[in-house]
This record gives sequence, C-alpha cells and structure tokens, in this order.
Amino acid sequence: MNDDLSLELSNYAGLIATVVLTFNFLLGMLLATAYKRSIYWKKLPAWLQQLDINDLHNWTAYVALLLVVMHAMFLVGDKASKFTYSHIFYPFNAPTQPFAVTLGSFGLYALLIVIITTQKAIKKRISFRLWKNIHLISYGMAVLFVVHGTILDQHLKGGPVDYFDGEKVLSEACGLLLVAATVVRYRYHARKG
Repeated sequence: MNDDLSLELSNYAGLIATVVLTFNFLLGMLLATAYKRSIYWKKLPAWLQQLDINDLHNWTAYVALLLVVMHAMFLVGDKASKFTYSHIFYPFNAPTQPFAVTLGSFGLYALLIVIITTQKAIKKRISFRLWKNIHLISYGMAVLFVVHGTILDQHLKGGPVDYFDGEKVLSEACGLLLVAATVVRYRYHARKG
C-alpha cells in the first residue's frame, strides 16, 4: 500500500473515530437523563422513539473501537513514519511526537476498559456502583482522543500544527460539543437534586 495513502487512511480513520466517539458520548449523556419523559422526545416521529438508545450507544462504541484499531494499523502501514506495533502499545518511545501518541494510546486503553467492563459477563460480576465509576473513564477518554487529534501533526513530521485546518477544526468542534454536553448533564443532575 502506498505510504501516503496509509497515512491518509490513518488520519481519516482517527477523525471518523473521534466523531463516532463524540456521538457515543452524547448518547451516553442522553441515557443518564429521563429523556423519554421529555416533551421534545415525545414530539419525535414514532420510529425514532422506538430506537433502543442503549443498544445504539453500545454499537457505536464497537464501531469507534474498530476505527481506532484501523487508525493504528494504517499508521503502522506507513513506512515513512517508522511506527511499529510496539509504539502503539508502548508509545513513550514513538518516533515522532511521543506525547501526542501517548495520549492516543491511553485513549485506546480507556476505550478498551470501558467496553470490556460493559460486557454482560463482566457487568453482572461487579456492582453497579463500580461499573458506573469505571464508566466515568469515558470522560477522560474523550479528552485524550480530542487532544490527541488536535495537537498531533497529521503529517507526523513534528512541525507546527495548523489549528484552523479542517481536520483540526472538526476535532476542536467535537471537544466543544463534549464540554457543552458535560455542562448540560451536570446542570440537569444539579437541578434534579
């Protein structure tokens, strides 16, 4: 595979993963509210009201995990970047931008922890409180992925980052959406009591 193509595919897989994870995060926020009692929910078409938001939340997490793994695999396929699988699992010695790569790798680890502990076989063996506390990792995971996508030079040359590039702006917009959703959720819980 063409090295430039591998790097581009890696970039796009990471960018799409960020968007899917943001959507997943928003679904998780919705699940934490009494959304079915909302007047806005009742105004939606019946077919939309029939959607199982919990299943959609779980499946978007699996899609995000697949995209994150593809992001890493395409990166390893780019020979010019000199990334190996060991750099994905032990990112501190990455050939370029080790801090940003470490953020992405830790985001992958956090995503794996959240998905693994959500599996029925694991979830039924731990208390709901422990599961919920583990699931709070998703807040940190969201920050890791957004910051990783924003500060990493997409050409992996360690050059200055253009924060107004379309890909960076999309990552930044996802970050702002996550912050807004978090504020709305905590305001909802504060009002609730």
